[in-house]
Amino acid sequence: MKTRENREESALEMPPKMGLNSDMLGKEKVGLLLFKMSAPAIIGMMVQSLYNIIDGIFIGHYVGTLGLGAISIVMPMQMVLMALGMLFGIGGASIISRRMGTNDLEGASLALGNMVALCVGSGLLCLLFGVLAGDSMIRLSGANEALMPYCESYFYIIILGTPMFTFSMAGSSSARAEGNANVAMVSMLIGAILNILLDALFIVYLGLGIKGAASATVLSMAASAVYLIVFYVSGKSVLSIRLRHMILKWTVVWEMACIGMSDFARTVAMSLTMALMNNTITRLGGEISMAAFAVFFRISGVLFMSMMGIGQGAQPIIGFNYGANQFDRVKKTLRLAIVSATTISLLGFVILELFPGPLFRIFSSDPELIGIGKNACRLMAIGFPLIGYQMIAVSLCQALGKAGAALFLALSRQVVFLIPMILILPRLFGITGVWLALSAADCVTFVVTFILVTLIMRNLAPSAQEPFTE
Repeated sequence: MKTRENREESALEMPPKMGLNSDMLGKEKVGLLLFKMSAPAIIGMMVQSLYNIIDGIFIGHYVGTLGLGAISIVMPMQMVLMALGMLFGIGGASIISRRMGTNDLEGASLALGNMVALCVGSGLLCLLFGVLAGDSMIRLSGANEALMPYCESYFYIIILGTPMFTFSMAGSSSARAEGNANVAMVSMLIGAILNILLDALFIVYLGLGIKGAASATVLSMAASAVYLIVFYVSGKSVLSIRLRHMILKWTVVWEMACIGMSDFARTVAMSLTMALMNNTITRLGGEISMAAFAVFFRISGVLFMSMMGIGQGAQPIIGFNYGANQFDRVKKTLRLAIVSATTISLLGFVILELFPGPLFRIFSSDPELIGIGKNACRLMAIGFPLIGYQMIAVSLCQALGKAGAALFLALSRQVVFLIPMILILPRLFGITGVWLALSAADCVTFVVTFILVTLIMRNLAPSAQEPFTE
């Protein structure tokens, strides 16, 4: 008779679930497969962006311009939390998809367990740090005396959801990596829809203002996390999490961190860049310009999330087929992903250039904010057609396990090019220089990215995946 432990070990060795995903990722027509993998990610992220927009609409109309400025000030801190989820989530997802490509289900489960342990642990540490140093971080992010009370009210509630937020991001990434993109989509849908409903309840009906917006966000994070926990412990996942999988293993943690470092660095760099922009905007343009930037960030976020969804859908396909040495499928997936993401970036460019006024009126009726926002939006959107290619390139490097290249591409736009632009152009053109900095950095980054991707694709080599050893 088998003991419970033996039954669990046997379950890990059973191939049926794995076979279904292997057939899909390794044999199904690439175009249809990319659609199946990307559509749920795009839908989930679009809805997630939509609740950010609706959150901004509620705050703009029921709290005011200072409320919009405050959420932009707090955003760099939220992005650091997102970066932690990406560090372990994206890195773990790359390992999972490549291990599944070599039929190493135990290695994939070990990566998942380590990922969960790291996300929860780092989330708790960030919660503690945020409580202790919140005021200092808010001021460094660009808050002046007028914005400070709104920022504090928002931040100290948001920080409570940190462990749930990092776990949700990592759990969604691993679900996509094993071919269950719908699970990741549903987790985001649950959080987004609940956030919208709670915004209406807390902000409009209960009159809690910006505290209500923060409370709605935290509760929606908790709901997404609970859904993912149920998925992994119910046996519906291809992978399984046992206590032994959650014991950190250095080789797994190191590979995970190296691969996820590109997204982590990119997001942290974006956070630092946003803090620099916030300070510059507040100094040169005041609270109205700060609110205009907050609105643009939410509008463009819908487009960014769509392109990111394509990249996330392509990553497990590229990683699996690279692990299986099927290079033609890798190249086909890359081409389709680039075309799809570039189409979205071009569409976004047209919308942002032609209709900035109507877009800003959705968030506010303040004529000064709308006037400043229209000009800022058109300038910041100039480089938008090039962004889709850049985002897919980072996903390609992550999927192939090329951590150094992914890190370089991630930092090129956010640090190497954008920060100098922010420091130089405002000295020449004032507040207009801040808006131009984004587009200038996009143009230069595209050239560098194109050269690197061309070199990588010319030198694809067979994947060598050794099993994890104890």
